[in-house]
Amino acid sequence: MPDLSDRLAVLLQYLLPKKLMTEFAGWCAASRARAWTSRVIPWFIARYGVNMAEAAHPDVASYACFNDFFTRALRDGVRPLAAADLVCPVDGVVSQCGAIEGERILQAKGHTYSVRAMVGGDAVLAARFEQGQFATVYLSPKDYHRIHMPCDGRLVRMIHVPGDLFSVNPTTARGVPGLFARNERVVCVFESSAHGTFVLALVGATIVGSMATVWHGLVNPPRPGVVREWYYDDRPVTLRQGDEMGRFLLGSTVVLLFAKGTIRLRDGWAAGLTVCMGEAMADASLKS
Repeated sequence: MPDLSDRLAVLLQYLLPKKLMTEFAGWCAASRARAWTSRVIPWFIARYGVNMAEAAHPDVASYACFNDFFTRALRDGVRPLAAADLVCPVDGVVSQCGAIEGERILQAKGHTYSVRAMVGGDAVLAARFEQGQFATVYLSPKDYHRIHMPCDGRLVRMIHVPGDLFSVNPTTARGVPGLFARNERVVCVFESSAHGTFVLALVGATIVGSMATVWHGLVNPPRPGVVREWYYDDRPVTLRQGDEMGRFLLGSTVVLLFAKGTIRLRDGWAAGLTVCMGEAMADASLKS
């Protein structure tokens, strides 16, 4: 059971106007007022320990707005791709990973949620991942916030699922049932010759101003409050392993889903593991 401080932190989130806070944060993050950016970016770097030595542009004055800083590119060679069948798509900490039990995904001790809920209610799509594998990676404020492809893939569908905007930090994951399937999210469905159908989902959170993909641009806003879908049969989008596929404008969490028998996460992948984009998640020799 969460301790008292955890329960109070979660209770406060139920009471706060999260969507209004997120809209305001998005407006501030996009502001190009030099008096604002020249103060908030250095403060953020010091507060969260951002490693600017890895940035392609380490001079904070080179960023016109906070969003440009937050989605900063890295220097060439900082995140080399492992010689692996599947690589980690982001920097962060593994929240949970492992087997999908039936259609249930582990969120935290005592909490699971359904694949069907995660993908926006599509039972046919969800059935593809029963008894499969999943990985959930949390991106903290200090992390690199671009998302890359874990393997080669062809985009077949994108689903924007409206939802809440709870924080996705570990405390909230322990305290809010079905967190990742109730928060706003962008579900990207890919086909891979090596792994079949897989999902890479971008999960929103409090003050996550928007999420974007390289083929669509900003997905949200707008936030019309209904599920939106795009299909890509007539306009192929093919990405190679390690290619950027999207980014968070203010950070959050990614959830990966793989079908049964297509991959097995490498030894050592477990909740609490700090990971970097490009490191091995699964090797060809570890396939089921």
